[in-house]
Amino acid sequence: MSRIKANLLIIHCIITLGLLNHSQAEPVAKGEGHLLRYKMQEGDQLHYEVTHAAKTKTRIRGEEDISQVHTTSQRHWNVVQAETNEFKFEHILDAVAMTQQQGNQGELRWDSQVDTETPKVFGRIAEQIGQPLSTITASKTGEELKREADTGTKTSLGMGSLTLMFPETPIQVGESWSTPHEVKTRTDNGVVKLIKIRQLYTLEKVQTGVAFLRVRSQPLTPINEESVRAQVVQQLSNGTIRFDIDNGRMLSKQLDWDETVIGFQGANSLMEYRARFTERLVSNASLNTRR
Repeated sequence: MSRIKANLLIIHCIITLGLLNHSQAEPVAKGEGHLLRYKMQEGDQLHYEVTHAAKTKTRIRGEEDISQVHTTSQRHWNVVQAETNEFKFEHILDAVAMTQQQGNQGELRWDSQVDTETPKVFGRIAEQIGQPLSTITASKTGEELKREADTGTKTSLGMGSLTLMFPETPIQVGESWSTPHEVKTRTDNGVVKLIKIRQLYTLEKVQTGVAFLRVRSQPLTPINEESVRAQVVQQLSNGTIRFDIDNGRMLSKQLDWDETVIGFQGANSLMEYRARFTERLVSNASLNTRR
């Protein structure tokens, strides 16, 4: 298995755990608009269902290989502390159902709520179920201030951090802001190259207290080698987010990847990466008491 294909399979497990790095937002123009802020109280529990499906097709020297992964997981935020300008929460993985298939190999399936035995490839995830993956302190604007008991990786996958990063000032419909991050890649001659990418967020509309956001990835560093481009395809997502302004929490997120790279390992090589990531709030212990 090539290094790129192996990395894409590892990515699927990282997404399941939801341990992504944070980035900082660029300021937007001041003025009247909508102030996007988290509004957490101690004892809040936000339960999310997360689904990730991906298909990677590669062709190298005439040999074609297809790998597919599908994960549905339940996780929740347990808010243990809430101050005026920041809050602290535990990020907990509750349950996972996973399938994975590589080429002609048999499909691997595992459901943590049903199966008594865990395939070795899913062993690390099984160990984390029911335990805090991270304890995170964040500002009301979504900036990650501190991360404790981090049992996973901070590898960025083009999906931002666990919290959304908002502008310091109110934003009007049609305005945008961005969060930058860097991806470490390796060129054909072995040189490490940092690729700068930003997530550009646009407030498309506000309806009944819900902000509808559009997000898309934009590479800022020129990419001249297809082998480098193949290493960053999982960073280049586009999608939508719904954020509850009144109650200060994300309601849903959908991100899509649709990338084709030709010549990443020789003139006739090809890689296609198609994926979708969805996250939706399924229950909130304190939501009914606030309305």
